[in-house]
This record gives sequence, C-alpha cells and structure tokens, in this order.
Amino acid sequence: MRTFLAASLLLLLLACKPTTTPDSMTYSNSTNPSPERADYALVLHGGAGYMSPDMAPEKRKAYADALREALRQGEAVLKSGGTALEAVETSIVYLEDTPLFNAGKGAVFTHAGRNELDASVMDGATLNAGAVGGVTTVKNPIRAALAVMSQSEHVMLSGRGAEEFAQVQGLEAVENSYFYNEDRYQSLQRLLQQEGKTGTRLDFSPDNKFGTVGAVALDKNGNLAAGTSTGGMTNKRYGRIGDSPIIGAGTYADNRTCAVSCTGHGEFFIRYAVAHDISARMRHANATLAEAAEGIILKELTDVDGRGGVIAVDKLGNISMPYNTGGMFRAYAKPGEQAVMIFEGEE
Repeated sequence: MRTFLAASLLLLLLACKPTTTPDSMTYSNSTNPSPERADYALVLHGGAGYMSPDMAPEKRKAYADALREALRQGEAVLKSGGTALEAVETSIVYLEDTPLFNAGKGAVFTHAGRNELDASVMDGATLNAGAVGGVTTVKNPIRAALAVMSQSEHVMLSGRGAEEFAQVQGLEAVENSYFYNEDRYQSLQRLLQQEGKTGTRLDFSPDNKFGTVGAVALDKNGNLAAGTSTGGMTNKRYGRIGDSPIIGAGTYADNRTCAVSCTGHGEFFIRYAVAHDISARMRHANATLAEAAEGIILKELTDVDGRGGVIAVDKLGNISMPYNTGGMFRAYAKPGEQAVMIFEGEE
C-alpha cells in the first residue's frame, strides 16, 4: 500500500511539472490578484522569441531602455487622466519609431526585399476596432489602425487602399526605404541562402525573433484598450498577414474582462483566436486573467508547438504576461509599481 501511494504521489508531481521543449520552457508573470481596481495600468511587449540570456550587455540595455521610455511616455498619459487608447497609441508609436523592434522602423523584410506592416487597435468600452494590413508607406501603422476605427465604418483595410485612406486622413507617409534596417536585411539574406542550399522554403526559423510590439492599458475611468503593430515574419511572401491586425487573434479589449496583445507565430494565434479566447474564458468560465492567459499560452499552444506570448490587463488592473519561448521583451507600470523584463526571473 505504501509503495502504491508513493508511486501515485510521484506520478502526480510529474504531471504538475512545467512543460519543457528542447528550445524553451513556459514562463508566466502575473501580478497578485486584487479585488479593487487600480487607478491605472499599462503593459507593453516588444516581442517573444528565441533570444538568449547571453545577449550582449549593451544590446540588452538598449532594449530595456527603449521599453522603459515607451512605458514612461504611456504612463504619463494615464497619470494625467488620458484615455487607455491614447496611452496605447503613445507607447506603440515610440516602439514603432525605434529600430530595435519588428514594427515600424525596425520591420523585417519580405521575400521580395521590402517591408509590409500590420497593426490593430481595440477600444474595450465600445468594442470598436480598427486595423491595417500589408501597408508599405505609412510611417506609424498604429495610427492608421486608429484612423480606420474612428474615421471609417470598417474594421480592417489592407494594401494600397489602406495607404490611400491613411493619406486622406493626413497621416505621415514615407518611402518604403525609410524602414530599411541592415540587421533585418541580413536576416533575410541568411534565410535566402539557406533556401538556396536546401531547396526548402524558409519563413519560420530561430532567426525569426517575433519582435512584434504591443500595449494594453486600463485608464482612470476604468476603460481598457489594446493595440499591436508588426512587420510580420522575415521572408514572408504572397501578401501573408499574421495575427497582429486580426481582432480576436492578435488584439482584443472588452471592459467586461480584459485587454490583450499577442506576439508569436501568428498562424497559431489566428487558429486558436488567442486574444478573444482569453476574454471568453474570463467571461464565460469565470477564469481569472492569469488562469485564462496561462491556460492557452502555457498549455494549448505549447501542446501544439505554437510559440509566443501575450500581455494582458483585466478590468481591475491585474496583469498577466505568459510566454513559451526563450524570452519576451515586456514591461508594466501601475501606481508605485514598475518593471522591465526580458528573461524569466527579472524585475
């Protein structure tokens, strides 16, 4: 009998052991649940992927400094009584203008050697949303997504039509060469060389760092908002669009539950409707934010080798940031509380 009980206990412990893969482990960061609404909250990400803790100190500092500045600017909006949407826009615009991340100025290259960008935004108070896909001349795609939401009857515009709309709205346009980044270009060249050697199409590899950027916020009026912006995948072709501009897949916000922004292998986030599913688990299954976010990232996606992570904030200001890759650029701010992190165990 003792032997049976001991064996049963061992099996139970093994069943509860964190999921691991050769490339990564699953990680979760969540603030302690609070029954009272925080005055405000802001969470950012700069992408999840295969980055290593051996990253050069100066590079690591550059990423942390960029996240910290984006956080500072967005938090200033919330502190002054600005809306969650304004805070999301402010933070993401800063990250789009920073060449470190795969969005805006730092966007990756397509197979044809150009930059095609996607973005979306959603207002939790009204469930209004806007998105653009495959734009090549809009300096800040998140602003184009906001314009689609507020200045049109549509949710998503793409390609030339989205660029024409952005121009009509007076948004800043640039030549596609504005987005050129030598590191991103060399990443494309490495993939093209591998394709030439193997004869196999490669648009997903460890060289793909999932550098999508995103922000979610809760403002002083209790309203939530979410936004996501990306350059997509290196070597993508045929006008491929991932989860970032798709409402419910890469971005979602609902004042009844939470606001979510995703980063990772977009096809999985689309198939599993990740952003909306987190909200649905909270609304219909009475899950906490941490339970909902961790359930899909650390279990469902991990089980099918879907790689990435999410940032999320609920209607009380509780925060969750699970990911199942080597690291995720992330940061958050609440009154009297702030953190910038890349790897597990950092504060």
